[in-house]
Amino acid sequence: MPHRPRHRHHRAVGAAVAATAALLVAGLSGSASAGTVPVGSAPTAAESLRTDAAPPALLKAMQRDLGLDRGQAERRLGNEAEAGATAARLRLALGGDFAGAWVSGAESGTLTVATTDAGDVPAIEARGAEAKVVRHSLAGLDAAKARLDRAATRHDTADAPVWYVDTRTNTVVVEAIRPAAARSLLAAAGVDRSLARVESRTERPRTFYDLRGGEAYYINNSSRCSIGFPVTKGTQQGFATAGHCGRAGAATTGANRVAQGTFQGSVFPGRDMAWVATNSSWTATPYVLGAGGQSVQVTGSTAAPVGASVCRSGSTTGWHCGTVAQLNTSVTYQEGTISPVTRTTVCAEPGDSGGSFISGSQAQGVTSGGSGDCRSGGETFFQPINALLQNYGLTLKTTGGDGGEDPGEPGGGTWAAGTVYQPGDTVTYGGATYRCLQGHQAYAGWEPPNVPALWQRV
Repeated sequence: MPHRPRHRHHRAVGAAVAATAALLVAGLSGSASAGTVPVGSAPTAAESLRTDAAPPALLKAMQRDLGLDRGQAERRLGNEAEAGATAARLRLALGGDFAGAWVSGAESGTLTVATTDAGDVPAIEARGAEAKVVRHSLAGLDAAKARLDRAATRHDTADAPVWYVDTRTNTVVVEAIRPAAARSLLAAAGVDRSLARVESRTERPRTFYDLRGGEAYYINNSSRCSIGFPVTKGTQQGFATAGHCGRAGAATTGANRVAQGTFQGSVFPGRDMAWVATNSSWTATPYVLGAGGQSVQVTGSTAAPVGASVCRSGSTTGWHCGTVAQLNTSVTYQEGTISPVTRTTVCAEPGDSGGSFISGSQAQGVTSGGSGDCRSGGETFFQPINALLQNYGLTLKTTGGDGGEDPGEPGGGTWAAGTVYQPGDTVTYGGATYRCLQGHQAYAGWEPPNVPALWQRV
């Protein structure tokens, strides 16, 4: 029944870059490359993340919404995978100087990495990226944004509903219906105005509630939402979705009105995450619903960088694509504030709530809310999937199996399939120590030596 540290000495930067000089910086069209890949070398990021296996439905939606042809769409996915890996290595090398990274160009052919130290520029350019010297580090911007988050718990943010770290402008942005509301929030948080920028907006974000999504399901035989991504928890099957769709204990039925499952956990506001455990009539598959009913394969959950393409599946509006605008965003709905979410340029409408956001074959998150629509254009926020998986101890269903078993490795180690790793986490495997470069959930076959896009030996 399928439904389916501050500044380090420049010497430290040089050492870090030298330690990784043998690693390929590939796939960035029009940028410098470290060389060609020797026969038998480790796979590139694009190979590891199987960007060549992007489904036709996703490529078509990228062509339509991003103004690309098929070749450009394919190259963009490959470039974004390589850019993510390169940015992650540079973040590790630059330490406290790092001020963010983003891709740009029709094919995401340019990776820009920001730093607070001009002495880092040669190291950045040596990896094929463009360098931008800025005033504030990413850690400093994140800390300012965290102060806004804390202030929002005791401050009315209805008229200043969105705030985020904007790495491109090296500021914390507060978007407000009334500028005075933004100034009030910044003052309450004690955020220096040199760190912040106030922008005007006319619409209040809302949750896409009580309606259809990637695949529709019904809550307590009344409201409707969307399946985000099929998951497992041990032998229990189920799916991830938005927290605002239902509370723990609420019963669900499928789009066919057949009894389906029960909400096991739900958080909203604060976060917007939930999961449903399904009954034996339902089987978790490694797919999301694409255009024309086609199945789109999911092979992992590596987080996409700012500027990367991302597509959303929803039963109301179908497949729509756009780009990742900001990662560390807070948004206030009528029901309260959630943070951190990812802000995108993808449109959505009522009925798309809870549904899937995917970049290439990598799961990104579940649809939360937004503003606008798919006729005039809009914005949508998603709850990142890795935080959801980690919170509930879930494993994303992928084409490589459910990833729930540690394949074992000679000499033991701390790396384990099914674990959600964040940048900077360290593990041991095969007697060696590795540091995580990009956030992801680990799967059998993605052991640290096999995926240099995700792990760096230290």
